[in-house]
Amino acid sequence: MPKTAKIAISLPEDVLKAVEQEREGSGESRSEFFRRAVETLLRHRRERELSEQYVRAYQQVPETSEEVEGARRAASAILAEEPWQ
Repeated sequence: MPKTAKIAISLPEDVLKAVEQEREGSGESRSEFFRRAVETLLRHRRERELSEQYVRAYQQVPETSEEVEGARRAASAILAEEPWQ
């Protein structure tokens, strides 16, 4: 098991009430609830950061007209093989 650390946090009462309702409904402990919430937040931020990096890189080096045409031909060939009815 990874090393863990205990922390204390302060929440507005209405937020704590909502957390308690959610975690009790799922059967999670407070630690599980907050760990999952933080992991989700961090994963989403990382995914957004990677998407932004991808967009910036694409803007700096967009595809060439030859690449666009190649993709169009490949897509047309793939779609032509589909049994359209």
